[in-house]
Amino acid sequence: MTTIDLLTSVLAANLEMLKGHIADFTDAEMLVRPVPTANHTAWQLGHLVGAETGMINAVAPGAVPMPSPEFTARFTKETSKIDDAKAFPSKAEILDALSKCRTATIAWAKTLSEADLEKPTTERMKTFAPTIGHMLAMMPTHAAMHLGQIQVIRRKLGRPVMF
Repeated sequence: MTTIDLLTSVLAANLEMLKGHIADFTDAEMLVRPVPTANHTAWQLGHLVGAETGMINAVAPGAVPMPSPEFTARFTKETSKIDDAKAFPSKAEILDALSKCRTATIAWAKTLSEADLEKPTTERMKTFAPTIGHMLAMMPTHAAMHLGQIQVIRRKLGRPVMF
């Protein structure tokens, strides 16, 4: 197994874990907050789409199709405080965007060589992901951090703990 194989396998498994954690959420439950200042699941998943798309395209312009400007505008620091369902896409739309993003990330990663993993990222990313390899490894870690928050929401909703 190559490093690329390992990274793409983890990226794919991480997407399935994300989807599994919210499979039983309704659209309304996507907006539940565990505490008033915490982010709800809809915002967290939309944020993941924007973060991943932005990072990948910063080092490989056009590698991941950008969501529509309307989609992107719904997941800013300011919109994280909104609870109105009309302000966010449906669960299905968010999952579609997340799946398209991650699928494109995986496809792009499969085009890389082992040497490409050592290439630097951007100045803005160098403190948390200095190389393309670091950046790809950080994607599932970032999503897992949000999964921990979603686990708390699952508990608030009375859903079984997963994993």
